[in-house]
Amino acid sequence: MKNTLIALFVLLSGALTLAADGVPAHPYIKIETTEGSIVVELDRKQAPLTVAHILELVDSGYYDGTIFHRVIPGFMAQAGAHTPDLKRKETEAAIPNESGNGLSNARGTIAMARTSDPHSANAQFFINVADNDSLDPHKSSAAGRWGYTVFGQVIEGMDVVDKIVAVKTGPQGPFQSDVPIVPIVIKKISRYTFE
Repeated sequence: MKNTLIALFVLLSGALTLAADGVPAHPYIKIETTEGSIVVELDRKQAPLTVAHILELVDSGYYDGTIFHRVIPGFMAQAGAHTPDLKRKETEAAIPNESGNGLSNARGTIAMARTSDPHSANAQFFINVADNDSLDPHKSSAAGRWGYTVFGQVIEGMDVVDKIVAVKTGPQGPFQSDVPIVPIVIKKISRYTFE
């Protein structure tokens, strides 16, 4: 009986790591760029709404053909909303901010970009190339300050991200600065499984 209960517990524990739709708590995506590939482990447990939204965009092909439109050495690389001619791609409504999830904007993490409205994130994301804890929510603020939602971690290809932030940038289109002179195109983002 004891062995049966242990086996049942192990079986249930394994089942709980999958959501009702069969997506694991930590799915992976592969970002294929003109500079190389980046593999990201998403954290569906800590940022469920954000990860579900990102996976919908990935599955729809939304990101394919977009660019890294803002790169700042020692800070981050941002992508997800513009085509190589700097035209903005439209997306669905914004998603709620999940920045209080315990994940920090540390080097190698991926987070949602947004405006000053904390609940305005929709498709743009950035990869931190430094520890940017100033982007985390701060409990010391009397009013409580919203941060930028971290929803995953680069597990392969951080060298590619470092290469991206090292390219020559300047003002282009509607942007005053930080746009790569030679577009860094996201060829495709897709779900990824390790062989």
